[in-house]
Amino acid sequence: MEVPFYVWTTTVIGIVGLLLFDFFFHVRKAHTPSLRESAIWSSIYVGIALLFGVGVLVFGGPTMGTEYFAGYVTEKALSVDNLFVFLIIMSSFRVPRADQQKVLLFGIVFSLIARTGFIFLGAALINSFAWVFYIFGLILLLTAGNLLKPGGHDDEGESVIIRLAKRFLPASEHYDGDKLFTMEDGKRVLTPMLLVMVAIGATDILFALDSIPAIFGLTQNTFIVFTATAFSLMGLRQLFFLIDGLLDRLIYLSYGLAVILGFIGVKLILHALHENTLPFINDGEHVNVVEISTGLSLSVILGVLVVTVLASVLSPKGKAKNAISGAKRHATEYLDLNYETDITEREKIFARLCAEEEDLRRLPEKYKRLIRNETAFMELLRKAHEQHDDALERQPGR
Repeated sequence: MEVPFYVWTTTVIGIVGLLLFDFFFHVRKAHTPSLRESAIWSSIYVGIALLFGVGVLVFGGPTMGTEYFAGYVTEKALSVDNLFVFLIIMSSFRVPRADQQKVLLFGIVFSLIARTGFIFLGAALINSFAWVFYIFGLILLLTAGNLLKPGGHDDEGESVIIRLAKRFLPASEHYDGDKLFTMEDGKRVLTPMLLVMVAIGATDILFALDSIPAIFGLTQNTFIVFTATAFSLMGLRQLFFLIDGLLDRLIYLSYGLAVILGFIGVKLILHALHENTLPFINDGEHVNVVEISTGLSLSVILGVLVVTVLASVLSPKGKAKNAISGAKRHATEYLDLNYETDITEREKIFARLCAEEEDLRRLPEKYKRLIRNETAFMELLRKAHEQHDDALERQPGR
Protein backbone atom coordinates (compact mmCIF):
# COMPACT_ATOMS: atom_id res chain seq x y z
CA MET A 1 0.00 0.00 0.00
CA GLU A 2 1.40 3.40 -1.04
CA VAL A 3 1.41 5.97 1.75
CA PRO A 4 0.45 9.51 0.58
CA PHE A 5 3.13 12.19 0.75
CA TYR A 6 1.10 14.33 3.18
CA VAL A 7 0.97 11.39 5.64
CA TRP A 8 4.76 11.06 5.44
CA THR A 9 5.17 14.82 5.95
CA THR A 10 2.78 14.97 8.91
CA THR A 11 4.43 11.96 10.57
CA VAL A 12 7.97 13.33 10.20
CA ILE A 13 6.88 16.75 11.54
CA GLY A 14 5.22 15.03 14.51
CA ILE A 15 8.35 13.00 15.34
CA VAL A 16 10.63 16.04 15.06
CA GLY A 17 8.17 17.99 17.21
CA LEU A 18 8.32 15.31 19.94
CA LEU A 19 12.12 15.43 19.92
CA LEU A 20 12.16 19.24 20.17
CA PHE A 21 9.59 19.14 22.97
CA ASP A 22 11.73 16.59 24.82
CA PHE A 23 14.81 18.81 24.51
CA PHE A 24 13.32 22.18 25.44
CA PHE A 25 11.02 21.01 28.24
CA HIS A 26 13.05 18.21 29.82
CA VAL A 27 16.67 17.99 28.74
CA ARG A 28 17.80 21.58 28.21
CA LYS A 29 18.06 22.20 31.95
CA ALA A 30 20.38 19.56 33.43
CA HIS A 31 18.69 17.53 36.17
CA THR A 32 18.25 13.96 37.32
CA PRO A 33 14.67 12.86 36.51
CA SER A 34 12.69 11.31 39.34
CA LEU A 35 11.19 7.83 39.08
CA ARG A 36 7.72 9.40 38.86
CA GLU A 37 8.73 11.75 36.03
CA SER A 38 10.35 8.88 34.11
CA ALA A 39 7.34 6.60 34.60
CA ILE A 40 4.82 9.24 33.45
CA TRP A 41 6.70 10.22 30.31
CA SER A 42 7.62 6.63 29.41
CA SER A 43 3.91 5.80 29.57
CA ILE A 44 3.04 8.83 27.43
CA TYR A 45 5.51 7.91 24.69
CA VAL A 46 4.42 4.27 24.67
CA GLY A 47 0.81 5.48 24.53
CA ILE A 48 1.58 7.71 21.53
CA ALA A 49 3.24 4.77 19.74
CA LEU A 50 0.26 2.50 20.44
CA LEU A 51 -2.25 5.14 19.31
CA PHE A 52 -0.28 5.59 16.10
CA GLY A 53 -0.43 1.81 15.63
CA VAL A 54 -4.20 1.87 16.07
CA GLY A 55 -4.34 4.57 13.40
CA VAL A 56 -2.28 2.40 11.05
CA LEU A 57 -4.61 -0.52 11.79
CA VAL A 58 -7.73 1.54 11.07
CA PHE A 59 -6.55 3.40 7.96
CA GLY A 60 -4.00 0.93 6.59
CA GLY A 61 -5.76 -2.34 7.31
CA PRO A 62 -4.95 -5.39 9.47
CA THR A 63 -1.80 -6.36 7.53
CA MET A 64 -0.12 -2.97 7.97
CA GLY A 65 -1.31 -2.74 11.56
CA THR A 66 0.10 -6.15 12.49
CA GLU A 67 3.37 -5.36 10.72
CA TYR A 68 3.69 -2.08 12.64
CA PHE A 69 3.11 -3.68 16.05
CA ALA A 70 5.47 -6.58 15.30
CA GLY A 71 8.15 -4.13 14.17
CA TYR A 72 7.59 -1.78 17.12
CA VAL A 73 7.80 -4.54 19.74
CA THR A 74 10.96 -6.00 18.16
CA GLU A 75 12.69 -2.64 17.87
CA LYS A 76 11.66 -1.67 21.42
CA ALA A 77 13.16 -4.88 22.78
CA LEU A 78 16.38 -4.25 20.87
CA SER A 79 16.41 -0.68 22.20
CA VAL A 80 16.21 -1.93 25.79
CA ASP A 81 19.15 -4.23 25.06
CA ASN A 82 21.04 -1.20 23.72
CA LEU A 83 20.55 0.55 27.06
CA PHE A 84 23.02 -1.91 28.60
CA VAL A 85 25.72 -0.58 26.28
CA PHE A 86 24.74 3.05 26.92
CA LEU A 87 25.03 2.36 30.65
CA ILE A 88 28.53 0.92 30.20
CA ILE A 89 29.63 3.88 28.04
CA MET A 90 28.34 6.49 30.49
CA SER A 91 29.83 4.65 33.47
CA SER A 92 33.18 4.39 31.68
CA PHE A 93 33.27 8.14 30.99
CA ARG A 94 31.70 8.96 34.37
CA VAL A 95 29.05 11.18 32.87
CA PRO A 96 27.45 13.33 35.61
CA ARG A 97 24.02 11.94 36.42
CA ALA A 98 22.27 15.24 35.65
CA ASP A 99 23.82 15.38 32.15
CA GLN A 100 23.01 11.79 31.16
CA GLN A 101 19.64 12.88 29.74
CA LYS A 102 21.35 15.06 27.14
CA VAL A 103 23.71 12.23 26.14
CA LEU A 104 20.77 9.85 25.74
CA LEU A 105 18.76 12.35 23.68
CA PHE A 106 21.76 12.87 21.39
CA GLY A 107 22.02 9.10 21.03
CA ILE A 108 18.32 8.87 20.12
CA VAL A 109 18.55 11.65 17.51
CA PHE A 110 21.75 10.26 15.98
CA SER A 111 20.30 6.75 15.98
CA LEU A 112 17.16 7.98 14.23
CA ILE A 113 19.21 9.75 11.54
CA ALA A 114 21.52 6.74 11.02
CA ARG A 115 18.67 4.25 10.91
CA THR A 116 16.66 6.40 8.50
CA GLY A 117 19.61 6.31 6.11
CA PHE A 118 19.89 2.53 6.48
CA ILE A 119 16.13 2.14 6.00
CA PHE A 120 16.07 3.92 2.63
CA LEU A 121 19.28 2.16 1.55
CA GLY A 122 17.79 -1.20 2.57
CA ALA A 123 14.53 -0.45 0.76
CA ALA A 124 16.42 0.48 -2.42
CA LEU A 125 18.49 -2.71 -2.26
CA ILE A 126 15.42 -4.89 -1.66
CA ASN A 127 13.57 -3.33 -4.59
CA SER A 128 16.55 -3.93 -6.89
CA PHE A 129 18.02 -7.19 -5.58
CA ALA A 130 15.82 -9.88 -4.01
CA TRP A 131 18.93 -11.79 -2.89
CA VAL A 132 19.56 -9.08 -0.24
CA PHE A 133 17.13 -11.05 1.96
CA TYR A 134 19.74 -13.83 2.13
CA ILE A 135 22.31 -11.33 3.47
CA PHE A 136 19.88 -9.81 5.97
CA GLY A 137 18.93 -13.29 7.18
CA LEU A 138 22.58 -14.31 7.66
CA ILE A 139 23.33 -11.05 9.54
CA LEU A 140 20.51 -11.79 11.99
CA LEU A 141 21.58 -15.41 12.48
CA LEU A 142 25.17 -14.29 13.20
CA THR A 143 23.89 -11.61 15.60
CA ALA A 144 21.74 -14.20 17.37
CA GLY A 145 24.82 -16.41 17.77
CA ASN A 146 26.84 -13.54 19.25
CA LEU A 147 24.07 -12.78 21.75
CA LEU A 148 24.28 -16.34 23.04
CA LYS A 149 27.92 -15.84 24.03
CA PRO A 150 28.31 -15.38 27.80
CA GLY A 151 29.29 -11.99 29.17
CA GLY A 152 27.67 -9.94 26.44
CA HIS A 153 26.93 -7.06 28.80
CA ASP A 154 29.80 -7.34 31.27
CA ASP A 155 31.48 -4.02 31.93
CA GLU A 156 34.78 -5.40 33.20
CA GLY A 157 36.59 -4.03 30.19
CA GLU A 158 36.12 -1.11 27.88
CA SER A 159 34.72 -1.65 24.42
CA VAL A 160 36.83 -1.03 21.33
CA ILE A 161 34.83 2.12 20.56
CA ILE A 162 35.49 3.57 24.03
CA ARG A 163 39.22 2.80 23.83
CA LEU A 164 39.52 4.34 20.36
CA ALA A 165 37.66 7.49 21.44
CA LYS A 166 39.95 7.96 24.44
CA ARG A 167 43.08 7.26 22.41
CA PHE A 168 42.49 9.44 19.35
CA LEU A 169 40.45 12.22 20.96
CA PRO A 170 42.41 13.27 24.06
CA ALA A 171 40.27 15.45 26.29
CA SER A 172 40.34 17.29 29.60
CA GLU A 173 40.02 15.29 32.79
CA HIS A 174 36.88 17.07 33.94
CA TYR A 175 33.47 18.01 32.53
CA ASP A 176 32.43 21.61 32.04
CA GLY A 177 28.67 21.21 32.36
CA ASP A 178 27.39 19.87 29.05
CA LYS A 179 29.93 21.77 26.94
CA LEU A 180 31.82 19.89 24.22
CA PHE A 181 34.84 22.22 24.45
CA THR A 182 36.40 24.13 27.34
CA MET A 183 39.40 26.32 28.12
CA GLU A 184 42.28 24.71 30.01
CA ASP A 185 45.59 26.51 30.65
CA GLY A 186 44.57 29.10 28.08
CA LYS A 187 43.94 26.47 25.40
CA ARG A 188 40.69 25.29 23.85
CA VAL A 189 40.38 21.53 24.51
CA LEU A 190 37.79 18.79 24.15
CA THR A 191 35.73 17.74 27.16
CA PRO A 192 34.84 14.12 28.01
CA MET A 193 31.27 14.98 26.93
CA LEU A 194 32.40 15.06 23.27
CA LEU A 195 34.04 11.64 23.67
CA VAL A 196 30.80 10.24 25.07
CA MET A 197 28.87 11.64 22.10
CA VAL A 198 31.35 10.05 19.66
CA ALA A 199 31.18 6.68 21.44
CA ILE A 200 27.37 6.74 21.57
CA GLY A 201 27.13 7.77 17.90
CA ALA A 202 29.50 5.05 16.70
CA THR A 203 27.63 2.47 18.78
CA ASP A 204 24.32 3.60 17.29
CA ILE A 205 25.62 2.85 13.80
CA LEU A 206 26.53 -0.69 14.88
CA PHE A 207 23.08 -1.12 16.43
CA ALA A 208 21.45 -0.05 13.16
CA LEU A 209 23.25 -2.85 11.30
CA ASP A 210 21.33 -5.37 13.42
CA SER A 211 17.97 -3.68 13.94
CA ILE A 212 17.21 -2.65 10.35
CA PRO A 213 17.53 -6.18 8.89
CA ALA A 214 15.36 -7.40 11.79
CA ILE A 215 12.44 -5.11 10.97
CA PHE A 216 12.80 -5.67 7.21
CA GLY A 217 12.27 -9.32 8.07
CA LEU A 218 8.80 -8.39 9.33
CA THR A 219 7.74 -5.89 6.68
CA GLN A 220 9.09 -4.32 3.50
CA ASN A 221 6.77 -1.29 3.79
CA THR A 222 9.21 1.62 4.19
CA PHE A 223 6.67 3.76 6.06
CA ILE A 224 6.05 1.00 8.61
CA VAL A 225 9.78 0.32 8.98
CA PHE A 226 10.50 4.02 9.58
CA THR A 227 7.64 4.72 12.00
CA ALA A 228 8.07 1.53 14.03
CA THR A 229 11.79 2.29 14.38
CA ALA A 230 11.22 5.98 15.23
CA PHE A 231 8.52 5.33 17.85
CA SER A 232 10.61 2.56 19.44
CA LEU A 233 13.32 5.19 20.07
CA MET A 234 10.88 7.76 21.46
CA GLY A 235 10.86 7.66 25.25
CA LEU A 236 14.08 5.63 25.41
CA ARG A 237 15.66 8.36 27.54
CA GLN A 238 12.88 8.17 30.13
CA LEU A 239 12.93 4.37 30.01
CA PHE A 240 16.64 4.39 30.86
CA PHE A 241 16.03 6.17 34.17
CA LEU A 242 12.88 4.13 34.86
CA ILE A 243 14.50 0.70 34.55
CA ASP A 244 18.07 1.71 35.47
CA GLY A 245 17.89 -0.47 38.57
CA LEU A 246 16.37 -3.39 36.65
CA LEU A 247 18.74 -3.52 33.69
CA ASP A 248 21.19 -5.89 35.37
CA ARG A 249 18.30 -8.10 36.45
CA LEU A 250 17.25 -8.91 32.87
CA ILE A 251 19.85 -11.66 32.69
CA TYR A 252 18.00 -13.69 30.06
CA LEU A 253 17.13 -10.78 27.75
CA SER A 254 20.03 -11.50 25.41
CA TYR A 255 18.84 -15.12 25.05
CA GLY A 256 15.32 -13.98 24.27
CA LEU A 257 16.60 -11.53 21.68
CA ALA A 258 18.79 -14.26 20.19
CA VAL A 259 15.69 -16.43 19.72
CA ILE A 260 13.75 -13.52 18.16
CA LEU A 261 16.55 -12.49 15.79
CA GLY A 262 17.21 -16.12 14.87
CA PHE A 263 13.50 -16.61 14.16
CA ILE A 264 13.36 -13.48 11.96
CA GLY A 265 16.59 -14.55 10.25
CA VAL A 266 15.03 -17.89 9.30
CA LYS A 267 11.89 -16.05 8.15
CA LEU A 268 14.03 -13.82 5.90
CA ILE A 269 15.88 -16.75 4.36
CA LEU A 270 12.61 -18.58 3.71
CA HIS A 271 11.28 -15.44 2.03
CA ALA A 272 14.51 -15.16 0.01
CA LEU A 273 14.07 -18.76 -1.16
CA HIS A 274 10.47 -18.05 -2.11
CA GLU A 275 11.59 -15.02 -4.18
CA ASN A 276 14.83 -16.68 -5.33
CA THR A 277 16.52 -15.48 -8.53
CA LEU A 278 20.06 -16.71 -7.84
CA PRO A 279 21.11 -19.13 -10.63
CA PHE A 280 23.02 -21.52 -8.33
CA ILE A 281 19.92 -22.11 -6.14
CA ASN A 282 17.19 -24.21 -7.77
CA ASP A 283 18.41 -23.03 -11.22
CA GLY A 284 17.26 -19.49 -10.45
CA GLU A 285 13.66 -20.55 -9.90
CA HIS A 286 11.49 -19.75 -6.87
CA VAL A 287 11.65 -22.43 -4.16
CA ASN A 288 8.39 -23.72 -2.71
CA VAL A 289 8.86 -23.17 1.03
CA VAL A 290 6.58 -22.35 3.94
CA GLU A 291 6.46 -18.61 4.61
CA ILE A 292 5.91 -17.32 8.13
CA SER A 293 3.02 -14.87 8.48
CA THR A 294 3.37 -11.53 10.27
CA GLY A 295 0.65 -12.57 12.74
CA LEU A 296 2.65 -15.64 13.76
CA SER A 297 5.80 -13.49 13.97
CA LEU A 298 4.10 -11.05 16.36
CA SER A 299 2.87 -13.94 18.54
CA VAL A 300 6.34 -15.50 18.73
CA ILE A 301 8.03 -12.16 19.51
CA LEU A 302 5.58 -11.28 22.30
CA GLY A 303 5.67 -14.82 23.72
CA VAL A 304 9.47 -14.96 23.84
CA LEU A 305 9.72 -11.52 25.45
CA VAL A 306 7.13 -12.32 28.14
CA VAL A 307 8.88 -15.60 29.03
CA THR A 308 12.32 -13.92 28.98
CA VAL A 309 11.33 -11.01 31.24
CA LEU A 310 9.42 -13.19 33.72
CA ALA A 311 12.27 -15.72 33.89
CA SER A 312 14.76 -12.88 34.51
CA VAL A 313 12.71 -11.07 37.16
CA LEU A 314 11.74 -14.23 39.07
CA SER A 315 15.18 -15.88 38.81
CA PRO A 316 17.18 -16.02 42.10
CA LYS A 317 20.34 -15.66 40.02
CA GLY A 318 18.89 -12.54 38.40
CA LYS A 319 18.16 -11.03 41.82
CA ALA A 320 21.70 -11.86 42.96
CA LYS A 321 23.38 -10.33 39.89
CA ASN A 322 21.17 -7.26 40.21
CA ALA A 323 22.23 -6.74 43.85
CA ILE A 324 25.93 -7.25 43.08
CA SER A 325 26.13 -5.01 40.02
CA GLY A 326 23.86 -2.42 41.63
CA ALA A 327 25.99 -2.22 44.79
CA LYS A 328 29.15 -1.89 42.70
CA ARG A 329 27.67 0.86 40.52
CA HIS A 330 26.12 2.84 43.37
CA ALA A 331 29.30 2.66 45.49
CA THR A 332 31.30 3.97 42.51
CA GLU A 333 28.75 6.73 41.91
CA TYR A 334 28.85 7.79 45.55
CA LEU A 335 32.63 7.97 45.61
CA ASP A 336 32.77 9.93 42.37
CA LEU A 337 32.05 13.57 43.25
CA ASN A 338 32.24 14.47 39.56
CA TYR A 339 29.42 12.01 38.85
CA GLU A 340 26.89 13.52 41.27
CA THR A 341 27.47 16.50 43.56
CA ASP A 342 23.88 17.21 44.65
CA ILE A 343 23.68 16.07 48.29
CA THR A 344 20.04 14.96 48.05
CA GLU A 345 20.79 12.75 45.05
CA ARG A 346 23.91 11.37 46.74
CA GLU A 347 21.81 10.41 49.78
CA LYS A 348 19.47 8.52 47.44
CA ILE A 349 22.45 6.72 45.89
CA PHE A 350 23.76 5.74 49.34
CA ALA A 351 20.31 4.50 50.40
CA ARG A 352 20.18 2.27 47.31
CA LEU A 353 23.66 0.98 48.11
CA CYS A 354 22.61 0.06 51.67
CA ALA A 355 19.49 -1.74 50.39
CA GLU A 356 21.59 -3.73 47.91
CA GLU A 357 24.11 -4.62 50.61
CA GLU A 358 21.24 -5.95 52.72
CA ASP A 359 20.12 -8.07 49.76
CA LEU A 360 23.69 -9.37 49.40
CA ARG A 361 23.81 -10.45 53.04
CA ARG A 362 20.70 -12.58 52.52
CA LEU A 363 22.08 -14.32 49.44
CA PRO A 364 22.88 -18.05 49.60
CA GLU A 365 26.62 -18.75 49.40
CA LYS A 366 26.42 -20.16 45.85
CA TYR A 367 25.19 -16.78 44.55
CA LYS A 368 27.80 -14.82 46.49
CA ARG A 369 30.37 -16.58 44.31
CA LEU A 370 29.06 -14.51 41.39
CA ILE A 371 31.02 -11.55 42.81
CA ARG A 372 34.10 -10.99 40.67
CA ASN A 373 37.27 -9.90 42.50
CA GLU A 374 35.56 -9.98 45.90
CA THR A 375 38.44 -8.22 47.71
CA ALA A 376 38.27 -5.14 45.46
CA PHE A 377 34.45 -5.23 45.63
CA MET A 378 34.40 -5.19 49.46
CA GLU A 379 37.04 -2.44 49.54
CA LEU A 380 34.85 -0.31 47.24
CA LEU A 381 31.89 -0.70 49.61
CA ARG A 382 34.06 0.11 52.63
CA LYS A 383 35.31 3.34 51.03
CA ALA A 384 31.74 4.42 50.21
CA HIS A 385 30.68 3.95 53.84
CA GLU A 386 33.80 5.72 55.09
CA GLN A 387 33.14 8.73 52.86
CA HIS A 388 29.50 8.81 53.94
CA ASP A 389 30.50 8.79 57.61
CA ASP A 390 32.92 11.67 56.98
CA ALA A 391 30.15 13.62 55.22
CA LEU A 392 27.83 13.11 58.20
CA GLU A 393 30.54 14.29 60.59
CA ARG A 394 30.90 17.52 58.63
CA GLN A 395 27.16 18.26 58.80
CA PRO A 396 26.26 21.35 60.91
CA GLY A 397 25.31 20.49 64.48
CA ARG A 398 27.40 17.30 64.60
